[in-house]
Amino acid sequence: MKICTIVGARPQFIKASAVSRVIDATDEIEEILVHTGQHYDANMSDVFFEELKLRRPNYNLDIGGGPHGQMTGQQLIRIEEVLIDEQPDVVLVYGDTNSTLAGALAAAKLHVPVAHVEAGLRSFNRRMPEEINRILTDHVSEWLFAPTQFAMDMLENEGLGDRKLHLVGDVMYDVALEIAASRAQRNNPRAVLGLDDAPMVLATIHRQENTDDPARLEEIFGALIELTDRYTVVIPLHPRLKGARKDTIDALSGAARLHFTDPLGFGLLADLVADADLVVTDSGGLQKEAFFHRTKCVTVRDETEWQELVENGWNRLPTSIARPAILEAVELQMAANPAEGFEPYGDGASARKIVGLLTQAI
Repeated sequence: MKICTIVGARPQFIKASAVSRVIDATDEIEEILVHTGQHYDANMSDVFFEELKLRRPNYNLDIGGGPHGQMTGQQLIRIEEVLIDEQPDVVLVYGDTNSTLAGALAAAKLHVPVAHVEAGLRSFNRRMPEEINRILTDHVSEWLFAPTQFAMDMLENEGLGDRKLHLVGDVMYDVALEIAASRAQRNNPRAVLGLDDAPMVLATIHRQENTDDPARLEEIFGALIELTDRYTVVIPLHPRLKGARKDTIDALSGAARLHFTDPLGFGLLADLVADADLVVTDSGGLQKEAFFHRTKCVTVRDETEWQELVENGWNRLPTSIARPAILEAVELQMAANPAEGFEPYGDGASARKIVGLLTQAI
């Protein structure tokens, strides 16, 4: 079997690192790795290939930036060319980015079966580009690898029960367990970033709904600035926050008290998550990574795909994206007692299950 794997963004590099290592150890499968270039910043791309030992891509399409339609269209054209040349048996895609959708559509139109890792997630907000990407990808895929029972139920409810539908757990959990086991081999994250031992909040903000709306951006960062009275607030700077958006943040009173860093490698970020008193994020993946390291989380969005984390107390949504509501959510979450013994994301063997199921199809 020849599998063509499409990646383009940080979460996909992490997930692919687990699955691709299993594929490399499987004689029956040849993998062609395609990097669309969606995350083109070296700190958001190259560092993950090096740190996670994800082998260099066979193809790097260098398609990053631009509006959603332009990016997705260019990726679709270039991925189609690769698939025509390589003639794979399966196209493997991850998550919900433009790269995911472009890879799935290119394959489906060439009648190449699509395997979707992290299938079945739903935020029920179709204004999110990611929601459109994940729904369309699920509906053109033959193999649907769901991370949770909630995701399985969603796929069944949408009439996809006739596909190759499998509950395999979350490949991010595979990687989280591995990275946690190797923490002692890395330097202390606070020492690396020059931080003291004060209580810490780790914050990441990058979603279009927050970064492209000046009012929301000011409310979120206004709340983070208020938290600096009690916490060191560390913010890895996503490329989407540079330029005019960063100027908006810097103009806020007290913004100099925020501790901005460059984007961080996976190991360093995971260690900071584990060391933090709280994570504040709009990332889908970091909500889970916080839980993997048993750190409480507040998600500054109107909804989340990972509802099970909210229901079990590990994550909290503010009642609105307004400074008082965000601060209230932080206070409530810091006082919360999340459920223990709660393991919705599998047993850390998701990658082996995925590759095993694909191998059985040979």
